[in-house]
Amino acid sequence: MIVIDDKYISDELIEKNFVCNLTACKGACCVAGDCGAPLEASELDVLPQIYPIVKPYLRAEGIREIEKQGFHTVDDEHGYVTPLVNGGICAYATIDDKGIVGCGIEQAFNDGKIDYKKPVSCHLYPIRITKYPGFEAVNYDRWDICKPACKNGNKLQVPVYRFLKNAIIRKYGEEFYEVLDKIAQNQHKDQ
Repeated sequence: MIVIDDKYISDELIEKNFVCNLTACKGACCVAGDCGAPLEASELDVLPQIYPIVKPYLRAEGIREIEKQGFHTVDDEHGYVTPLVNGGICAYATIDDKGIVGCGIEQAFNDGKIDYKKPVSCHLYPIRITKYPGFEAVNYDRWDICKPACKNGNKLQVPVYRFLKNAIIRKYGEEFYEVLDKIAQNQHKDQ
């Protein structure tokens, strides 16, 4: 375990390899699961602000669910989450002509329409953060649907934390990432 400030980080972030392979998984993380994407309190105000710009990117059924359920819902375990369509796909999800599920919020961001990329929990995946009194547990979440990403990461020799560099910096800052990277490099030298 790695400890940086009040963050307890699983060694798996530096030991396991991971690079998304959307052609293999088809973006299943936006479809599978028992709730929508976890949201931080600060994101609750962002979603209504960006919705008019994101709406044209979304599927009709996603729009209906957002307008019926609201910009977010509440899950007993994860707190605030994105709404789902019929208990499945995220309401903010898109599906391209190849059947790959993406994010309407991220598409609007990539098109330069908004400056919010997507929920930080999505950006960080497969890292999952659990908050406890006085500290946060930063863990690698294993899920069968991500086997192609693990295989791709092994082939390319990219550890989880490096694949998620921008997301980690977004969440915890550049200095945090640099410390994590130094720890990882030192552990690699020792092996």
